[in-house]
Amino acid sequence: MRFAFMVDPQEGLAYIPMLELAQAAEQAGFEAFVRSDHWLSLTGDWNAPASDAWTTLAGLARETTRIRLGTMVSPITFRLPIALAKVVATVDEMSGGRVDVGVGAGWYDPEHERFGIPYPPMGERFEMLEEQLQILIGLWTQPRFGFEGRHYRLRDAACEPKPVQQPHPRIIVGGYGKPKLVQIAARFADELNLDNLAPEACREVFGRLDEKCVEFGRDPACVRHSVMLAWDGAPALATPAEQRRMLSAYLPAGVQRIVLDAWPGPANPDAIEVLGREVLAAFV
Repeated sequence: MRFAFMVDPQEGLAYIPMLELAQAAEQAGFEAFVRSDHWLSLTGDWNAPASDAWTTLAGLARETTRIRLGTMVSPITFRLPIALAKVVATVDEMSGGRVDVGVGAGWYDPEHERFGIPYPPMGERFEMLEEQLQILIGLWTQPRFGFEGRHYRLRDAACEPKPVQQPHPRIIVGGYGKPKLVQIAARFADELNLDNLAPEACREVFGRLDEKCVEFGRDPACVRHSVMLAWDGAPALATPAEQRRMLSAYLPAGVQRIVLDAWPGPANPDAIEVLGREVLAAFV
């Protein structure tokens, strides 16, 4: 089992304490440190400071050495495909090839409304997600790339420099396991992350994912199974033995990585150290 630690900086987490958490997670043995990509608090505190995800990841890339970095997840409504392709490739270079890019269809209505971000119906956003993934892969892997879709059109587009990771950074698709999301993950993703689902629900979704991979001619082993769990409040305060039991329940469900989300957080470096020593070490 692999583990990532997640924070939600749109709730007022500034860069320096975020860096301290990332460095603590690196020392504690987490595979990755990821952050949400929101520009507005999810708790209704509209004045809470909310830093930009990829700008802060660029900073973390220069102040960590081993831990992987990424978003969980970047809404496709926020950026044009070329903007996301460029920033991911840039941070991948700055980190020496340690970037994972999480993408999703977007969901937070107030954020879009307050900032004037177009927010099409869900079906249309899934179409945009599917097109963006094709474009990202094309821009990262081909010298020149053209695309004609319903939402995006590119002509003889180049994206240089390419990412350090080849053929491209790991793509993570995240959500609640809706059939369309599973289909998109089976076609384009390297990992499907499910949001706070119970073990049996994870087993059912990942079974559908494996079947879809076969339909698309992909080896199911190419798409990692992961789940995000809220890990603040009661879960984080449970004893190490209780935490180990909670996490162990996901092993029979085929979960290969767990993202511990310090929602609404943040945690503190000492708690992360104990988590690594008393909990994560049991899964090595």
